[in-house]
Amino acid sequence: MPGPPLVVSMGISGTGKSAVGAALAERLGVPYADGDDFHPRSNIEKMASGTPLTDEDRWPWLELVAGWLAEHQESGGVIACSALRRVYRDVLRSGSDQVLFLHLVGDHDLIHERMEKRDHFMPPTLLDSQERTLEPLESDEHGWAFDITPPIEDIVDAFVERAGLQALAPEEKTS
Repeated sequence: MPGPPLVVSMGISGTGKSAVGAALAERLGVPYADGDDFHPRSNIEKMASGTPLTDEDRWPWLELVAGWLAEHQESGGVIACSALRRVYRDVLRSGSDQVLFLHLVGDHDLIHERMEKRDHFMPPTLLDSQERTLEPLESDEHGWAFDITPPIEDIVDAFVERAGLQALAPEEKTS
């Protein structure tokens, strides 16, 4: 792959996109961003009230996330973003053809348990809606699905190996 990687840590709420994404960015020595930070206040309030977002709610947000990816083509970067549907991922890829997807997947009950234990605006009541909306990566998309049960570092290791990436700071990988 030419240049530093651009990776979207994706999946439904509660899968650990932010934690895995931040660990991957650190491993690769590239900037990290959380897609939640790009949501307008109205989206956050809507989700916090237990109302799922519509496509109309998501389009401007996805454009901002795609803009971040485009701005980081030279430096590389990792961003956490649900990217639930193929058309959303198409928007994210619009700024760069180098985007890779790290799709985090897991058991409904485990994800629900995680959601109940965290301090986040997305309530566990929206889990079913997220699962219904999710479209897994298709064979022509550049990415892979990873189970959420292993430790974060194991998920990062598996993604780095599968994607053929190299960490920019190999001394961090001694263990």
